[in-house]
Amino acid sequence: MNRVPELRGEHLRLRELRADDHASFARILTHPMLTRYLGIDRMDGDQAHDAFARSLAQPHTHPRRKYTLAVCAPDADVLVGTMGLLVEDYGSNAMLTSLVLLPGAPVRGHGHEAGRLLMAYGFGQLGLHRIWAGHRSDHHLMPQVMHAAGLRPEATLRQLFHTQGCWHDVTTYAAVAPEWKCQATPGELAILDGADELDRV
Repeated sequence: MNRVPELRGEHLRLRELRADDHASFARILTHPMLTRYLGIDRMDGDQAHDAFARSLAQPHTHPRRKYTLAVCAPDADVLVGTMGLLVEDYGSNAMLTSLVLLPGAPVRGHGHEAGRLLMAYGFGQLGLHRIWAGHRSDHHLMPQVMHAAGLRPEATLRQLFHTQGCWHDVTTYAAVAPEWKCQATPGELAILDGADELDRV
C-alpha cells in the first residue's frame, strides 16, 4: 500500500479516508451548495457511494496518482472536509483538488492550511516540482485562499468545465518547489524533509 502518514498542522490535520467516513463524504458530493464550485455536478447517493469506494481504494493503486484525504480538526477524528492531489502522468506536476469543508466545521477559515500540508508532502515525499490549483473565476473568496497557500496566479482558462448547465472559466495558480520551500513553516519543512515525527506544531 501507498498510504500518506497523518499530516498535522496548527489548525487541522489530514489523514487517509476510512470506511466510516462514508456518510460525511457522501454529504459533500450530494449537497447542492457544497458542490456548487466544484468541477463536477452534484451526485446522487449511488454516484457518491461509488466515488467514495474509488477514493477509499486509492492507497492500493500502483503507481498512486490520486490522493483524496480527510480534513479533521486537530483534536478530533471526524471527517469535516476533503482535500485532494492529482499527480499528472508526465513530468513532476500535480494539481490540488477537492477542497471542501462542511458547514460549521471547526476548521473553517483555515482551508489553505490543508493545501499547504498536502503541498509539503507533494514537494517532499512525492518529489514533485510544480503544484497548481484552480477555481471558478466567479468564486471570489478563493484568491485569498490560494495566496495563503503560497500559490501565485498564472492564467484564466476559458470555459474549462461544464457544470450546472453552463461552461465556466477557471483561474489558475501554481507554486514550484524551490520557491515554495523558502516560505514554508518549520512544520511544513519537517514534512518536506520526511521527518518520522509528523505530529509537531
